[in-house]
Amino acid sequence: MKTATAALISYLNNLRPTSDAPLQVGDLFTIWLANGSILTYTNLDLPVSWNGYVYSASAVLVAGLRYKCALGLNVDSQQITISARSTDTLGGVPFMQALQEGAFDGAIIQREKAFFSSWATTGGSLVPIGAAIMFKGRDSSVDQIGRTTAQITVAADTVFLDIDMPRRVWSPQCTHVLYDSGCSLARGTYSASGAVGAASSQTIIAWSGSSINYAQGSITFTSGANAGVVRTIKTANSAVLGLAYPLPNVPAVGDAFTVAQGCDHTMATCQSRFNNLSNFRGYPFVPPPQIMTGPLSTSWASNSGAGKGGK
Repeated sequence: MKTATAALISYLNNLRPTSDAPLQVGDLFTIWLANGSILTYTNLDLPVSWNGYVYSASAVLVAGLRYKCALGLNVDSQQITISARSTDTLGGVPFMQALQEGAFDGAIIQREKAFFSSWATTGGSLVPIGAAIMFKGRDSSVDQIGRTTAQITVAADTVFLDIDMPRRVWSPQCTHVLYDSGCSLARGTYSASGAVGAASSQTIIAWSGSSINYAQGSITFTSGANAGVVRTIKTANSAVLGLAYPLPNVPAVGDAFTVAQGCDHTMATCQSRFNNLSNFRGYPFVPPPQIMTGPLSTSWASNSGAGKGGK
């Protein structure tokens, strides 16, 4: 059952829609980012003031998240479309670029249906009688990103029921995320600064300080056209860093960056590169699964037969 304010319930109960008094509604989208930022948008032509937020009508457009009512614990996943202009930014970078760089990772997205008694504004904004939550969920995946639009799958909170238990499984590789609280290593200790060398591209960064230790690590640009962009390092040798995904712009010689070493989560790397075995969360000596062989089956059958004969 949806909740609503007493004013909205009274308004809807007394409303008798006619051609002279159509139902006046609009959608409000609230997005809580993992970094603490809150984004608010509406699909109306005027901004809306509600719940202490001002929902922008002249920036990013969001569409999707239908209301659905069903029994059971199925995970409701829906897709939304986000449209943004080249001038719309998020965290100082173009909105679509920010999406590509993971700005919506872990974001909570909510759609509300707002009801209005008139289109008159107060202080330049529309003020609804009330609003009802139609859908609330979490960013599940960014499915497609174009120059002006992106499609994102939003899953209801019941998606947490899909988490495998126990949380940590028996695995030869370490289950910690490198530099997290379980790993305990400080990223700065295993980071270095550098500058883009000649003959670099959007996927290959030439750098004299490169080494194999940076494979599976990360690179963050601090100057140039790619300032603020973070990429995973897929491969590395003594001369170049190979990026897992291309940069949005071709780097210029001299562009500054910082790089952090990577880890393949094996016991050998944990010991030789980081000397961090006390925090290693892997089980490399667990015996691998074995398949019962023919001789073992024959022996089992023979012993079973002998037992029956003795009886």
